[in-house]
Amino acid sequence: MPTHTVFRLPTRNTIEDIVSLNEEIPTPSKHEVLIQVRSVSLNSRDIQIATSAYPAYVKENPIPCSDAAGDIVGIGDGVRGFEIGDRVVVSFDIAHQYGPQKDFLTCQGGGVDGVLAEYIARPASAVVKVPKTAVQSYAELAALVCTGTTSWNALYGNVALKPGQTVLVQGTGGVSMTALVLAKAAGAKTIVTSSSEEKLDFVKSKLQPDYCINYRTTPDWAAKALELTNGKGVDHIIEIGGIGTIEQSINAIAPGGVISVVGYLATCEPASRPDVPLLSLLKNCVVRGVLIGPRCMLEDLVTFVTGKELRFLIEKEYPFTREGVVEAYKAIQGGKHVGKICISLE
Repeated sequence: MPTHTVFRLPTRNTIEDIVSLNEEIPTPSKHEVLIQVRSVSLNSRDIQIATSAYPAYVKENPIPCSDAAGDIVGIGDGVRGFEIGDRVVVSFDIAHQYGPQKDFLTCQGGGVDGVLAEYIARPASAVVKVPKTAVQSYAELAALVCTGTTSWNALYGNVALKPGQTVLVQGTGGVSMTALVLAKAAGAKTIVTSSSEEKLDFVKSKLQPDYCINYRTTPDWAAKALELTNGKGVDHIIEIGGIGTIEQSINAIAPGGVISVVGYLATCEPASRPDVPLLSLLKNCVVRGVLIGPRCMLEDLVTFVTGKELRFLIEKEYPFTREGVVEAYKAIQGGKHVGKICISLE
């Protein structure tokens, strides 16, 4: 039987625990397709899984990573609608078709094996075909799976973003930069916050947000956001910090606005933790947890970004070798990147 290279995490203490193995190339079942992986996009979740810090279920000895783009190279007898050579992306949760996330048992790279392999077999129902006219690279397409669908869910999954509204994104990581691109394409005004003037200058040059706020030099960035919106407040906020930044987000949000909580990177002293229920009640806003999104949202996102010919920031692509994979993980762990870190199999 022909073999391919697969990475696994037999132990999950550090990112150095990852191992490279030769395994048989999977054979697609009746309702599956076989995909030759071309690019894998990394997320902070991948670091958490590799270091046993992820709060949800993880299977034994998993193939890590959840975000991949590639080409169809095999099709099960019961599959319709795909052809050999189609470019595709695979939904983060292979069983999540629509509605809210209910569990994590079938999420790639955690509950089930992930995509850090040369070939993967997946249910056709979990796969989204990329139009032949798409201008995005495999790395850009892979980045749509987690950060892209999360951003789409945040902006359209509850109260849909409207042209002319204002979107504030925290930081310059993958979700925030993807949401920035989507918001601008939808006709929204955009605000980016960061503690790094260098990162803000880079984002200005590449993505042209309407406003940037350095929260190190402007700790009360909510007041600045209110000033920039003539006192109205921000309509959508991509909340990355969690408990450490949520009070500022509520202060900055417009009445009836939506704060999409997608991360929990910031901390604060227990004695100074904000009363989120009361603050959100007084502001009459929505504070909503966003856990990626279903396949139907990924499909809508792919349609939107290919039709609009949107391009996304890829900080660096690392080679598909053990050394390259470890370096890519370290780049995510270091947090100095702007946009996405990917692993290339092309």
